[in-house]
Amino acid sequence: MKKIVLAVVAILLVMTGRTQSFEGSIRWTMKMDITDPKAKAQMEEAKKKAADPANQAKMKEMTDKMNDPQFKAMLDANPQMKAQMEAMMKMMAGGDLSGMLPSAIIMKLKGQNSLVSIQGGIMDKTDMLHLADKDETFTINHNAKTFTLMPKNDGEKRPKPKVTKTSETAKILNYNCTKYIIEITIPEGKTMTSNYWATNEIKDIDLKAIAKQQMAKDQSFVFPEIDGFPLRIESQIPQTGTITIETAEIKRGGVANSDLQLPSGYTEAKL
Repeated sequence: MKKIVLAVVAILLVMTGRTQSFEGSIRWTMKMDITDPKAKAQMEEAKKKAADPANQAKMKEMTDKMNDPQFKAMLDANPQMKAQMEAMMKMMAGGDLSGMLPSAIIMKLKGQNSLVSIQGGIMDKTDMLHLADKDETFTINHNAKTFTLMPKNDGEKRPKPKVTKTSETAKILNYNCTKYIIEITIPEGKTMTSNYWATNEIKDIDLKAIAKQQMAKDQSFVFPEIDGFPLRIESQIPQTGTITIETAEIKRGGVANSDLQLPSGYTEAKL
């Protein structure tokens, strides 16, 4: 699940991280619909285990342990371990895959820099900061008060996706959108299909220019065949279900330079 969330954040970073004139913030919502019968059965089993009295007792024991002053002091001295334990307990308590997804993803953009903030889910209070002047991207863990420099693209060749423009249209945030179908071959020879609902009515985000830059880096998150900016992405995850990312709000202006910097007082953690 964490890999899926990171992949989604990477898509958003690539789509908007090199906009030329847009300054402001964009907020997306996410939801997951489990459609695969096996995945559904596994989720139901996880919910039953989470509700089992024996597991509830274990959860209470772990919670009491984390509230013990001596143990709490040890965790406070190691914020990364504390964040990992809290995430693990959240997973154990829920049993619902959709609950691990962010409730919202907010991106702030100014100039060539961008900050993606994850709210809710297994990666709650995690940011990804891209600094264009150094061509560096950092993952920031606010729970652990750490930041990590992410590796640059490895140059690996990705399979060329198939992009099909359809005649279907929809209105999202009062923008007229056209549906594009993206088919990408993923590991094990499986095909992941995504529906991109794109509008060409947002003139200050030049997705085609971004696509040209990213194609030079062998990345297949944005596509020159798409005319406009995607306001909704519906991705069918093999053997799981569908994840839908939808733009909920676009606000122009209001981004300070200080919003797009590494937080002071945080320590660097190696990948």
